[in-house]
Amino acid sequence: SGRAPPPLAALSQVLRLERSRRTGIVFPLQKLERYLAPGTDTARFRLFQPGLAALQRAEALFRSDRGHPIDYVSSAVRMDHAPPPALPEVCFIGRSNVGKSSLIRALFSLSPEVEVRVSKTPGHTKKMNFFKVGKYFTLVDMPGYGYRSPQDFVEMVEAYLQERRNLKRTFLLVDGVVGLQKTDHTAVEMLEEFGIPYVMVLTKIDRASRGLLLKNVLEIQEFVKENTQGCFPQLFLVSSVEFSGVHLLRCLVAHVTGNLPTVETS
Repeated sequence: SGRAPPPLAALSQVLRLERSRRTGIVFPLQKLERYLAPGTDTARFRLFQPGLAALQRAEALFRSDRGHPIDYVSSAVRMDHAPPPALPEVCFIGRSNVGKSSLIRALFSLSPEVEVRVSKTPGHTKKMNFFKVGKYFTLVDMPGYGYRSPQDFVEMVEAYLQERRNLKRTFLLVDGVVGLQKTDHTAVEMLEEFGIPYVMVLTKIDRASRGLLLKNVLEIQEFVKENTQGCFPQLFLVSSVEFSGVHLLRCLVAHVTGNLPTVETS
């Protein structure tokens, strides 16, 4: 299809913006730093801080071409339907209506031919959807939990998390407007119990006022510090609408799947 990628989907477009806006798009968490109370420890705001070369390399992985196809491979309802675990893999989980498919669509926005089905009704992803990114990695869109999640959701997701040997990192999506919900706590407990390394991603940050976003970020950061072992200490903030945090998330995916040989993480 000849659809053009949305503005700011490509780094080259972001680099044309004036500096503070550019920082806000690439490192949305750092943009919040200046509103913190003096003396607040900001080490956790900057643990993963790749340079331009790493961001560009990651973007190239998410841009399909003839020698590097990005394809929706298959859907699976059970583990024995999943494609063979040949490549490093990341999966995205979150409650229904957290904006998971929209985020995956934003990550793949430079390859508009990749069909990410975004449903009008929450809880519509009833299967695990596998996307193969060339010969580099696979990205899995998991069914949403909570409202209207499929009956066999728990068995499916638990089996996947426990059995998938090539799973490198799980991305747990949390609504940036409402913060951690009861169902998110259940997901955290499951990931912790299985000893699965994961990253927390706050979605829909364009819909939250700065004050609300800051409050949620600090509360969730505190929760991660006090109650988790397997969660990466830095939160990742994203807006699928404005592309904030999308470039950084591509870079993190490339990094955890072993496709960025060097990344300057402070």
